[in-house]
Amino acid sequence: MRAARLGDDIDDFCVKCKRVMNHAVVSILNNEPAKVRCRTCHNDHDFRHEQPPPPKVDPRKAALFNQVLANVGGSPAPAPETVAADAAAEPPADDPPAEAKPKTARKKARA
Repeated sequence: MRAARLGDDIDDFCVKCKRVMNHAVVSILNNEPAKVRCRTCHNDHDFRHEQPPPPKVDPRKAALFNQVLANVGGSPAPAPETVAADAAAEPPADDPPAEAKPKTARKKARA
């Protein structure tokens, strides 16, 4: 493959578009593209060799997420048939249900 020249079209990962797009070579250093310009959004950035930047992972969030995943592995929920059988076996409660009081509308006092 021939060496890149100024203005040549090459594919590279655009940090603004967040995808591999066509770029124009803007500067060359040691016969390799150093800076490129996206032909879609016209953003200049360093040549990345079509590699996206590493994901930004907050270590605190990752540790918390792993802790939640470890705690989720508890006992499985009972099957619906078992729950229905247990509900039928319980005697009804002696206390009558509490009646709800009707809500009254209040007017807001103006200051």
